[in-house]
Amino acid sequence: MAYFEIFFALFALLFLSYYGFRNKYGLPTYWPFVGMLPALLQNHHRIHHFFAEVIEKSELTFFIKGPWFSNLPLLVTADPANVHHVLSKNFGNYPKGPKFRETFESLGDGIFNSDGDLWQYHRNMAQTFFGHPQFQPFFLKGIWEKVENGLFLVLDHISKQGLEIDLQDLFQRFTFDITCTIILGHDPKSLCINLPNHPFYALHDGEDAIVYRHLVPRCVWKFQRWLGVGKERKLKEADKVADDFIFDCISRKKEEMCKRSLSARQNKKLDIMNLYIDEKRANSEIGSHTNKFLRDAALNFLLAGRDTTKLSDKLICLHCAVCETTRLYPPVASNNKAPMEPDILPSGHRVDSSMQIVLHIYTMGRMKSIRGEDCHEFKPERWISNKGTIKHEPSHKFLAFNAGPRTCLGKHMSLIQMKATAIAIISNYDILPIEGHVVVPDSSIILRMKHGFKVKVLTSQQ
Repeated sequence: MAYFEIFFALFALLFLSYYGFRNKYGLPTYWPFVGMLPALLQNHHRIHHFFAEVIEKSELTFFIKGPWFSNLPLLVTADPANVHHVLSKNFGNYPKGPKFRETFESLGDGIFNSDGDLWQYHRNMAQTFFGHPQFQPFFLKGIWEKVENGLFLVLDHISKQGLEIDLQDLFQRFTFDITCTIILGHDPKSLCINLPNHPFYALHDGEDAIVYRHLVPRCVWKFQRWLGVGKERKLKEADKVADDFIFDCISRKKEEMCKRSLSARQNKKLDIMNLYIDEKRANSEIGSHTNKFLRDAALNFLLAGRDTTKLSDKLICLHCAVCETTRLYPPVASNNKAPMEPDILPSGHRVDSSMQIVLHIYTMGRMKSIRGEDCHEFKPERWISNKGTIKHEPSHKFLAFNAGPRTCLGKHMSLIQMKATAIAIISNYDILPIEGHVVVPDSSIILRMKHGFKVKVLTSQQ
């Protein structure tokens, strides 16, 4: 009898989740004990669209309440005024916070996961590196070398063989190789004709596990982590793949630096790990520069460059197309914050330290109240001013590269990379999407296409 009652209760919960998870206003229903978890689980495969639908019906801000035992209410907002308040105006009250660091523990003490002095240290190191007088020519040279010796070789081969290729995978290999060279001084050569199954791509499984941690109570994923099962097992495996790769690069770099003469050290390759290692030698008071610390710093920068990445400003149409693409499909779908002290947001919502605030970047580009009635259309011309120049958008409204003190330092680097790659491909190839191939966003922290982007490639001469 007990089994029947349990079965009936589960069936009833599933029935209600499927047919009655929204109230008459089209918003998720708060159920006793389980909160809004049924609606979240039912829509986990389309979570970004789900949040967009909910936020549009709730004046840009909505509370997501979990099960009673989770003690983790989420305030999801796409209100530019709230974004400006959290990221700029009252920046000091909204660090990443301990709950964020716990959820994203794989990132360790890197720049994305840190607050206060540690975050400022990483940011100063990045500013020093990107501001180096040799960085711009070094970066541009690296792009064109990878285009000529990697991208063109693969596209020519695909074209001659009449094969299909996943363009998303190709671009990820392209950006990964360039970013590894910049961060670690090592080119893994994942972009080559045979397209090797590079182990670093296991990080996709890790990203999926982090999304899962946002949807279920903390006690659930912690228990799975303790058991070593499900998505937590995949996350652990992904972390090991990343650790093995980065630790190996760091070890080889230290060996190379020890073997170099003084004159050779002065002419060493320009990469950010060299900067971190040299800074430690110059400042012995910083004792946290262990291999683990270097791994955390490298992993954070690698993720930024691999998944988010100045030509002439006269390329207005191309620049506008890039801006419009990142409006609709920002590299990172959302940004989490946790208030240190109670606060009232410009929208009137009260928040405190028990809450997490989700600034939903994906949704911001799709709100009619922010972008107009045509917000779902791809219209690059919306970025052109009446004078024919590129229209400026405040960062708290166009959040693809973050805003406030944490604004992405690699913004211009990413724009260079995207525009240079686009010009190289458009000038030499015709890209033909495979008819019938479904292109939809994945439910991932780093936004990507769930099934990739299958295409055929023709050279301009064909």
